[in-house]
Formats: sequence, C-alpha cells, structure tokens
Amino acid sequence: MKIVATYDFNGGKFAVKNKYETELAQVTSVINSIDARLYKTKESTEKTMMGKMLFSPIELNKAFKREFAKPEHGEWSNYKVLCDYTYGEYTQEYVKPRNTRGKPFRDMDFVKQNKKIGIEVQFGKYAFMVYNVCAKMTIFSKMGIIDTGIEIVPVKNFADEMSTGVSYFEQFAWDLAHRGTSNIDVPVLILGIDI
Repeated sequence: MKIVATYDFNGGKFAVKNKYETELAQVTSVINSIDARLYKTKESTEKTMMGKMLFSPIELNKAFKREFAKPEHGEWSNYKVLCDYTYGEYTQEYVKPRNTRGKPFRDMDFVKQNKKIGIEVQFGKYAFMVYNVCAKMTIFSKMGIIDTGIEIVPVKNFADEMSTGVSYFEQFAWDLAHRGTSNIDVPVLILGIDI
C-alpha cells in the first residue's frame, strides 16, 4: 500500500514532521510493506455486489498489527486504559449493569514507548474516524499518553473495494475542514492510503 493523500488537522502535519520524523518514517514503512492484494479475501453477500471479492478490513487490521509490532518498524503496541464508571458526579444515579463480562476500556491502536504519538488505523464506518480524531485522541492527550496523532484511512478508490459503508479520506477531510478545530483538539496528521 502507499500514502496518496494527507490532511493536516490542527497542525498535525507540522507536529508530526517536527517532533516525530523517525516515527513517521516507520509508519510510512509499515504502510509500504503491506501488500493489500493478499487481503482481498471477503466474498460479498450484499445485493449490489453479490459474489464480488472485496478487501477484508479485519485482515487488513491484522496485517497492520503484525507490521507495527516488528522491530524494523519500531515495535509499536496497543495501549489500553480501563474505564471506571463508578466514581464522580456523573454516576450519582448510576445503576450497575447486569452484564459484567469483561472490564470496559478504551484503547489506541498503536503507541510508541517513551513517545507521545498515537496511531489509529480505521477501515470502518465514518463515525469511528470522527470518534478517533475528535474524541479518543483528545481523551488520551488529556491523560498524558499522547500529544499528537496519526489517523490512517483508505481513500475512496480503496474503500470502493470494501463492503458498503466503509468511509474514506476525502469525505473525512472535507468534514474536518468544515468542522474547524477546537482548543481541545489534538494535532493529527490524516494519511489517505491506497492499494
């Protein structure tokens, strides 16, 4: 795969290039090392694409996890924080849910040890892209875990070869540009990737 587009959200391009040049080179190396053609493994069951072979977002995410973990790419890892919903003013009327399977958490796809840069790879619905940049990265910044982010998303050409509903760089960048920035937003470099 390759990076074919970038969008600078809240000074993300400047922040990444000036503070995390080595990490950006590692991210670029990861993207370039993945042969997306190996992950065109999902047979569509959608009416409009019945039987067509599509790229599998699940398999693409697994490929990113494998590559980011490799020493030659800097050994990035997932970062998870547990959520404790049982304290604070917002839980005064809180009733513990009956379902207690697992502990709730938030996680960042990839964080570099001793660095404050977080990466999210998103091949999902539009709402997840917005959540990553406008909420999750802000939360992780407020917790002191990151100060800058990179969001990796497909461009429309690539997303068109996935199931319907997968969002894409062009739409995401347009919306961020028209949303504007807030004083709580983290600098994020959005990378649009293609096959």
